[in-house]
Amino acid sequence: MPAVVIEDVHKSFGQNEVLKGVSLSVEPGQVVAIIGRSGSGKSTLLRCINGLEVIQSGRIEVAGHTMTEDPKALRDLRKDVGIVFQSYNLFPHLNVVENIILAPKLAKGVSDGEARERARAVLAQVGLSEKIDAYPDNLSGGQQQRVAIARSLAMQPKVMLFDEVTSALDPELTGEVLNVMENLAKGGMTMLLVTHEMSFARNVADVTVFMHQGKIWEQGASEELFASPKTPELQAFLRSGVH
Repeated sequence: MPAVVIEDVHKSFGQNEVLKGVSLSVEPGQVVAIIGRSGSGKSTLLRCINGLEVIQSGRIEVAGHTMTEDPKALRDLRKDVGIVFQSYNLFPHLNVVENIILAPKLAKGVSDGEARERARAVLAQVGLSEKIDAYPDNLSGGQQQRVAIARSLAMQPKVMLFDEVTSALDPELTGEVLNVMENLAKGGMTMLLVTHEMSFARNVADVTVFMHQGKIWEQGASEELFASPKTPELQAFLRSGVH
């Protein structure tokens, strides 16, 4: 059974139709990169998958949950679907471990002891064990983003969504974060990522999806898609180098 099923999804903001009938299926353990110009609907699609945006029509099923507007169903879905944004959204008044244990305790009823055990494990996974007691202000941007990823992992999600998570970072810090994501991919995590890091999409993602004007314009095995893009729009996008 696919981990994510998106069927003929339409989403508008007022008169502006942002998603115009998007369909996509993601298998468990698959890594899917979503690329495209600004305004093509990439981030909106990701936010719809997590229920942060309400769709006008179509169907979304994630990790066995069918997307509805019912608050309880949405809470249940979000327990299984992690999302990491461009801005880290860490609580500045809480240290790293406190940021990480909050959601497992509140949303999943995990005991304090188990939550702290999970925090230690996920911090080791993102290479930040020594920062367990640090406050966000004392971390670099790359470290904060890795803590944000660890915080999502502590919920033990079945699917992870990444929305341009490196776009606010300089190249050196970008490498740190991409390294963590690559290791997650190798570990079999089902991932959808909106990214402008073309080499990461090409080398790490199993499938790359090119969005254009609110539609999936072209998709395929990453290596193949980058080697021989079929549509003039994707050819122009890859040539432009402005991602």
